[in-house]
This record gives sequence, structure tokens and C-alpha cells, in this order.
Amino acid sequence: MAIWIGEDAKLLIQGITGSQGSFHGEKMIEYGTDVVGGVTPGKGGQTIELAGETIAVYNTMVEAIEATDADASVIYVPPRFAAAAIMEAADAFDRLKGEGVVVCITEGIPTLDMVKAVAFVDERSGIRLIGPNCPGIITPGENGGSKIGIMPGHIHAKGRIGVISKSGTLTYEAVAQTMSISEGQSTCIGIGGDPVNGTGFIDCLEAFEADPQTVAVVLIGEIGGTAEEDAAAWAADNMNKPIVGFVAGSSAPPGKRMGHAGAIISGGKGTAAEKFAAFEAAGIHIARDPSEIGEVLRQALTEAGQIGRAHV
Repeated sequence: MAIWIGEDAKLLIQGITGSQGSFHGEKMIEYGTDVVGGVTPGKGGQTIELAGETIAVYNTMVEAIEATDADASVIYVPPRFAAAAIMEAADAFDRLKGEGVVVCITEGIPTLDMVKAVAFVDERSGIRLIGPNCPGIITPGENGGSKIGIMPGHIHAKGRIGVISKSGTLTYEAVAQTMSISEGQSTCIGIGGDPVNGTGFIDCLEAFEADPQTVAVVLIGEIGGTAEEDAAAWAADNMNKPIVGFVAGSSAPPGKRMGHAGAIISGGKGTAAEKFAAFEAAGIHIARDPSEIGEVLRQALTEAGQIGRAHV
């Protein structure tokens, strides 16, 4: 089943006529994603050729959803317009369908803009926002699947391991590690590392716990904030499936921002040591180095009685 995005998701690309939207649109179509249209204000009525397909462009999300019955959108627009694009998508899906998934790839969105956008989405219970500043979400299928974002599709394979990560590149490493022990993925989600975003670790863990395809989860955190500690506390009380946890940034100097806006240790809080300690207290299997994720996952699956069982 996977989570939130099925293999047959119908996708709109907001900013499809821009360089990033068109480039990654081609990659998503080549992977097997059903891209049913795009949205660029002022260019409605035009078409764009992507990966041998003719894709219609609409002026608004309302027009696009009405014409295509899409159930997801991905946003490739400049930072100053991205929060407005999120709210437009959330409002359109909510009014027309009552549900929808909005994935925002854009980085550098002003924090106050995101505070407003997240509050707007939170008022619409059927809308799922993933990102911003994230690689997106992918549900691999037997032949292709649904890839929404910038993840390299060829590294994924359908399977039974859920992957959640703040880091884009470490998402790919986690996927490679699952493949190294002959395990594929149910769904991979890059939640982004900004301090204000839509979907968090607990949202993902709750969904994976309820997903019959997923038998274990790899969780990649990083220094800064308390999201990892909160997720560990939630997992200790609610999660029956094994989790493998890794925290990036162990060697980061205190007070220095490391890439992601949320990846900063402040006031002695948010260190990797604190997060690993929370994982250990919650019974999460710990990988101290990304290269160890595969073997730690194998051990976790063995302890859970999952090694040797037929894969999905």
C-alpha cells in the first residue's frame, strides 16, 4: 500500500514552464509518474513537451484539478512565490476534493511566509504538505511508480522498508543501504530540514506503523531542534515496528549553521549525543555512521523475525 502517494497518483507541477519544473517533470514522467498537467499563471492554454508527452498548462490550481482530477502537486517556483503556491494548492484540493498531497521542493522560503502557509494547511485536515526544502516523496512500483520531487528514481525498488529523512542526500544513502541487504522501500519521504515545515517525523512514523506493506523504518535526523527526541518518545509508546535511527552532524561545532536552516545547536540543545540518547531510550536501533545503516537494519529485521519472510 505504501503511504500518502500510491503508484497511480495523478500529479500537477506548479511552475512546470520553469527550468526546474520542466527538467524534473521529465524525470518524473520517465520514472513512471502520471503527470497530468502543470500550472503557470499567465500561460494557461499552452502545452509543454516533456519526455515525449504533451502536457497541458493551466493558469490556476482550480482549473487544473477540475480538468485532470489530480490528487497531488509538486512546487518548483521561486522562494518569494512558494508559500502562496502552497496555499493555492491546499485551498484548491480542499475545496474540490477534500484531500490532496502538496510537495514543495523550493528552498530559501522566508520563515514568516512558511509560518503563514503551514497554519493555512493545518486548517484543512485533508491536505498533506511535504517540505519545503526537501527532495520529495517516492513510492516505488514493480515497474516505475510515483516519484514526486527530485529523488533519483533508478536507485529505488519496491519493498517493505519505510525511509524518512531530513537530509536529501542521506535519503539516497539510506535507500542504498536498504538495497545492500536486498530490501526495497515502501515509501521514501524527505521531510526537509527547515525549522518550519509541513510533515514531521511523527506524522511519517504513524503512517508507516499503520501501513501493512512496511515492516521497518529507517529514520535520518540531524542536529538542531527536538524533532528527533519527540519522535523517539512517540515511537516508544506507539510503534511496534523496528526503527533504525541515524543523526547527521555529530562533528558540527556548536552555534554554527550547517546547511539546513534548522540544523543548528543552540543553548546546548539539539546535539547529536542528545538525539542518540533519546533513540537508545526508546529502543530504536542506532547506526553511528551512514555506512552502518544496512547492517543495523538487518539486525533489527532479524530480531523482529522478518528476515527469511517473503517480501512484498
